[in-house]
Amino acid sequence: MATQTSDLLAAAASPTVAVVRAIADEQLDLPTPCRGYAVRDLLNHLFEVVMNFQALAAKRPVEWADKPDHLTDDGWRDRFAAETRRLADAWSDPSALEGVSPGMGIPQATVGGMVLLDLTVHGWDLAAATGQPYRPAPEAVAELHELVAQLGPNARKMGIFAEQVPADAGLSGLDRLLCDTGRDPAWSASA
Repeated sequence: MATQTSDLLAAAASPTVAVVRAIADEQLDLPTPCRGYAVRDLLNHLFEVVMNFQALAAKRPVEWADKPDHLTDDGWRDRFAAETRRLADAWSDPSALEGVSPGMGIPQATVGGMVLLDLTVHGWDLAAATGQPYRPAPEAVAELHELVAQLGPNARKMGIFAEQVPADAGLSGLDRLLCDTGRDPAWSASA
């Protein structure tokens, strides 16, 4: 069975997994557009997000305080791909989208959107940091504009998003999404 959320997660995972697979070990210490995160830090964060949101789909508690290093051997790229498949599978059960998240106190459907946002935006962060092209799933980007508008004010207060970057009218959907989450679409490590 599948849900719209699981379909969107599978679509969003594909370009992000491609970026992750192409990250070279010597790029792990590069800065990213995600303030305070080097590539290694952001990869570990994304691993934690993908794994914890599998548990959140099942309405199980998660532990955010643990910060293991998921990049300790050469198989981490394949493990990331496998975990994103598990993530989409976890959200394919319609009951994953029902009710309020016991761990987060918000609707489960919003929780599913949050992990979609992380996969999409952090995929861009990693691509920008490592000089790779990034073409997110257009259907995911379209879905995320409404979510970011909904979550944005509180996310900025909590420091999850930076202040919005002014967006030109002609920007792509991804670039507008990046601006709304406080990222400059023109970011580069050399700037």
